[in-house]
Amino acid sequence: MSAGFSVLIPARMASSRLPDKPLADIAGLPMVVRVAQRAAQSHATRCVVAADDARIVQACQAHGVDVLLTRADHPSGSDRLAEACEQLGLTEDAVVVNVQGDEPLIAPELINAVAAELMQRPDCVMSTAAHPIDLMADFLNPNVVKVVLDRLDTALYFSRAPIAWWRDGMADPAQRHALPSPAPLRHIGIYGYRAGFLRRFPQLEPAPLEHTESLEQLRVLWHGHRIAVHRAAHAPGAGVDTPEDLARVRALLAPR
Repeated sequence: MSAGFSVLIPARMASSRLPDKPLADIAGLPMVVRVAQRAAQSHATRCVVAADDARIVQACQAHGVDVLLTRADHPSGSDRLAEACEQLGLTEDAVVVNVQGDEPLIAPELINAVAAELMQRPDCVMSTAAHPIDLMADFLNPNVVKVVLDRLDTALYFSRAPIAWWRDGMADPAQRHALPSPAPLRHIGIYGYRAGFLRRFPQLEPAPLEHTESLEQLRVLWHGHRIAVHRAAHAPGAGVDTPEDLARVRALLAPR
């Protein structure tokens, strides 16, 4: 297998909570350009934006960012990345890291770790990351996705529910506000793929569990494939989903 990997950044204009999100200005640069510049600091051999709109293409080209125009009717980011793999002519065993286009604070080290995790695990078709949860509110929050692992740090299950459930602790009033030990893990939404599997993924039958939990990665497990999980020490930088998120990131990246 090649020692290098590629970063693909899906970017789409439609966003109900933040219209034209990829082009949102952050300290003088469009957000998608900020993401690409961060990703380019990783060990990736190339970083390419997979866009659904000519305006994103123009913004990337204006700032020297590699970009592809993909179909506008893809139902998910995975479908968009599958088309990008075809356009780039990636080999079956090429490793691709999917960095979301709304993560302008993404750590290059995290990208490297997710790629390395997959390269070291020939038994897995994907890799991702997780970090320890230290707040009960996050453990109980359905918007915080949890993951449980086997002894090799392979994903057993992802859920919006608080897993693993500490039966004895939760039954004890004195322990009810304490987290289980070892600490539960919060899933981080970054993925590594083998390009051949990424091409096939959109054709896999959606899983009933995927619909129940609204978590696309459960389709991978339901079909019997394996996902390697990198354990990160800390939470990643905040993504941008809302105008409030955008204001916070703008403040962090504003010129001093």
